[in-house]
Amino acid sequence: MRFIETWIPAMLAATRDLAPDIREFLIRPDQFDGAAYPVGSHINVSVTIDGLPETRSYSLVGEASPHGLRIAVRRAEDSRGGSRYMWQLKPGARLDITRPASLLAVDWARESYCLVAGGIGITPIFGAAQVLARRGADVRLHYAVRSRGEAAYLDDLAAMLGDRLVVHAGDEGRRLDLDAVFASLPQGTLALFCGPMRMLDAARHAWIGAGHPLPDLRYETFGSSGTLPTETFRVRLKGSDIELEIPRERSMLDVLNAGGHDVMYDCKRGECGLCAIDVVAVEGEIDHRDVFFSDHQKESNQKICACVSRARGTITVDTLLRADAV
Repeated sequence: MRFIETWIPAMLAATRDLAPDIREFLIRPDQFDGAAYPVGSHINVSVTIDGLPETRSYSLVGEASPHGLRIAVRRAEDSRGGSRYMWQLKPGARLDITRPASLLAVDWARESYCLVAGGIGITPIFGAAQVLARRGADVRLHYAVRSRGEAAYLDDLAAMLGDRLVVHAGDEGRRLDLDAVFASLPQGTLALFCGPMRMLDAARHAWIGAGHPLPDLRYETFGSSGTLPTETFRVRLKGSDIELEIPRERSMLDVLNAGGHDVMYDCKRGECGLCAIDVVAVEGEIDHRDVFFSDHQKESNQKICACVSRARGTITVDTLLRADAV
């Protein structure tokens, strides 16, 4: 169960490859007016994986355009299947999407801004760079990639920001030192970040270590990124003989709800915590992929966000729903 979400019909208008494993999709809703949307907005897309309906969330690239909504999808072989589905689509394909919505709050009155993107995390950051560059703000973008050839929108960003764009390409030996970057920033700087979970954990520690208030670090997340490989695991339900297999292509939340073991949810991005359920026992290891719980809470393994977090082995959970209470 979740809060009401409005789905609208749309068409895939065009695609273009930005890098060997990154493809841009131009999506045009049937009733499209080109209305502006907040920076950092995303849409949900209805996809089909192994014959089952699923939902995937993608950040919108850049500011609103009269041509449609742009997303960029990295094809990842270790993903849960969403990128493979998107990459097989051809222009003219019909889609169901949600209206743009934003969970990223940006304070436009700051004196300085630091943007940080890791790989495909450039997608929500691109629009912020556009706005800040147009306003003449004091902004610098740190873009961490494995190589320049894999960096989406690099030419656009270079033209937009000039020497305010700093590319940290791993194959050039220029790794991003977040401790040094954040230590050099004046107090009051607002940082906008998007990257994989390990990079986000490092960013949070570096930000606090540099003496900046944590609320001044705003971020978007990768709902599928974690510290362990994405693989099948098993979930037992406390007080029953029910044991469910969670395949690599599906989330624990989806499998539980499909089996009638209702878990409330909203964002499906590991940010709101509404889908958090109690963990009773762990036979293996939990891969916490949310940004809702603190490091201490994750280490305790007492709860898990069912929408994004995964495990290796078997975990026993308590959904708090009882058959005799229905």
